Amino acid sequence: MRKPLIAVLMTSAFVSMTCSLQAQAADLIQVYQQALANDAQYASARAALSAGMERVPQGLSGLLPQVSASGSNTRNSIEPITSTISMPTVKVHTNTYNLTLAQPLFRWDRWETYQQSKLAQAIAEAQFAQVQQDLITRVAQAYFDVLSAQDNLGATQAQKVATTEQLASAKRNFEVGTQTITDTHEAQAAYDLVVAQEFAAINDLANKRSALQTIIGEAPANLAPMRTGVVISAPEPAAIEPWVSSAEEQNYGVVTAQFSVESAKRDIGRNRAGHYPTLDLIANTGHTYTTGGGTGSANNNAIGVQWSIPIFSGFAVTSKVRESIALENKARNDLETARRTAAQGARQAFLGVNSGLAQVKALEAAEVSSKSALESNQLGYQVGVRINIDVLNAQKQLFSTQKDLSKARYDTIMNGLRLKSAAGTLKETDLVPVNALLDK
Repeated sequence: MRKPLIAVLMTSAFVSMTCSLQAQAADLIQVYQQALANDAQYASARAALSAGMERVPQGLSGLLPQVSASGSNTRNSIEPITSTISMPTVKVHTNTYNLTLAQPLFRWDRWETYQQSKLAQAIAEAQFAQVQQDLITRVAQAYFDVLSAQDNLGATQAQKVATTEQLASAKRNFEVGTQTITDTHEAQAAYDLVVAQEFAAINDLANKRSALQTIIGEAPANLAPMRTGVVISAPEPAAIEPWVSSAEEQNYGVVTAQFSVESAKRDIGRNRAGHYPTLDLIANTGHTYTTGGGTGSANNNAIGVQWSIPIFSGFAVTSKVRESIALENKARNDLETARRTAAQGARQAFLGVNSGLAQVKALEAAEVSSKSALESNQLGYQVGVRINIDVLNAQKQLFSTQKDLSKARYDTIMNGLRLKSAAGTLKETDLVPVNALLDK
């Protein structure tokens, strides 16, 4: 008796593919560690953070004492040319040095600049945190894209095996006269179609592996596949409102926009300081030594305050204040846009998780039904109550359901990660329960 088609599906196609995938397979955590070490976007963000951490020392420098040293060493030759009496040339050598200290006492613009520098550092930290979250989702998406492409290729190759068997059966039955040439043509058409789909699936898998290679910096090893029959957890809390509220306050895009608003406020004060007086403490010590034409030396020590009051600057300060007020309004609107975007992202991800869970449950039931339908059509085909096209359609339905089921699982997991990212709570540890779903 012929081996049943389901047995062929399980033994000849999936077994060899699963063994090859599981041999020295890398899991999601290992791939993420590779990305941390090699991803160019993450490395760029880390360098940007290091640069941003220097903003506070730069801002503070304007409030600290400024010490400078200066000096000169000159030689003069004085030769009288108008005197009636011949006079010798006088040569004068002067050596001077000064040490000056200036300590700002009241510089409101520099104080605001210092406050802005702390906000700039906070913005750099928030942007880096956002990049860290993006790396988690990018790695997970690329990882599951490869698994999805592998599943599609595996299902297509299994369908090819099944269709090949059905084509051979149709040809045998036609030769003995139990079936028409139409059955053979239908099986041949189905075989030709699945061969074309196999080429497309191979190409898609190569593209997905290349996308993952772009992130981790090297050709990916075999990846640990998803375990069969995994149970994906629902989001906790189960209500959408806490997620949206968290997104509106903790999303790193929102946090960055909030810091930008505060910086814009400080910029208004910094520009208004153009109308304010300035006051500095000045201390100076110097020494001058002269030879020739009156040799001697002198010390010069001074300490005091230096002030300046701006009177008129051609309306430049007023214009800059108006400009900074307009930029603050822009920053406030950008903040509102960021909040709405984060809230919308949280809603979409939350609904995506719940919809995905329902879809996975329905497709799992559909897979069982499709297998039963295929077995029934195979049996009916053997006893003559079903025709070849019925079996081919049942095969196509089963493999299509299996592809949709694997994709629905990956999409549901990704929506769970995106939900936490939108809420600003996604961390590296959130990959651990996802990694536990893999067959390592």
